[in-house]
Amino acid sequence: MTGLELIAADKRISVPLISLIWLLVFAVTAQGNWKKLDEGLEIGSFQSPHPSPSGDSIIRVLRIDPQRYGLRLLNTSADQWERGLSAKEWALRFNLKAAINASMYQKDHKTSVSLMRRKGHVNNPRLSKDKAILAFDRKDPGVPAVMIIDRQCDNYQALKKRYRTLIQSIRMISCRGINVWKQQPDHWSTAAFALDNAGNVLFIHVKSPYSTHDLIDILLSLPLGIDRAMYLEGGPQAQLFIQNGDETYEFSGYYSGAFGNSAPSGYAWPIPNIIGVFQKEAAGVVP
Repeated sequence: MTGLELIAADKRISVPLISLIWLLVFAVTAQGNWKKLDEGLEIGSFQSPHPSPSGDSIIRVLRIDPQRYGLRLLNTSADQWERGLSAKEWALRFNLKAAINASMYQKDHKTSVSLMRRKGHVNNPRLSKDKAILAFDRKDPGVPAVMIIDRQCDNYQALKKRYRTLIQSIRMISCRGINVWKQQPDHWSTAAFALDNAGNVLFIHVKSPYSTHDLIDILLSLPLGIDRAMYLEGGPQAQLFIQNGDETYEFSGYYSGAFGNSAPSGYAWPIPNIIGVFQKEAAGVVP
């Protein structure tokens, strides 16, 4: 019997008091539990205020200080590999602190669904109708080190010339802090990218299935201070891998919908494009 069950069994304690205790327990878990991995690198876990039909309903977040850590886009297409790697395999092969999906991809299992380019390689030159474009590897210090360009608020034509890496995807939270995703009946795991009000990069992974609209509302309700956010991937392909010395974390997803294309337990799908995190000092880059 749990502590709360023992409390409930004591008839001297009223039901309203038990409800208050539950609210207090949730309030603590909803505030999150940040763990420092290194200077400028923290992993946090947050209990969703709205439980998913399955899974642990935990939102996991890697918070990254862009002054200490850089981002790197890696593509299967750049080296003409026949298949992608899991997020863990990408991180281990390229000595990355973390790796997450860079975007959704096409049937060739190589090409991003929208614009994707980096210095020396163009994965997809096509600019689609999607409004969010992640930009990093800046050419000059007059722009933020990392930016989610919102095409409804920002001058994309001017900004695109000031960054070497551009990754286009679907907006989740606009430049006005608004949930811009329409409600859908299906639910799935999600990997997302966000920036907070302090300019930190957030890698977000939610294994428990939610509709994207509902997940965005959940993210906005948590003490993350999200400024803008964009969708990276959903379903079993959605992955996040983190390593710090001998300490590692690996999260992968599944799909809870009509297609039922869940990956076997413990299996991480090969993914063709990832965003990696590297330590600037270790790479010879001065913050």
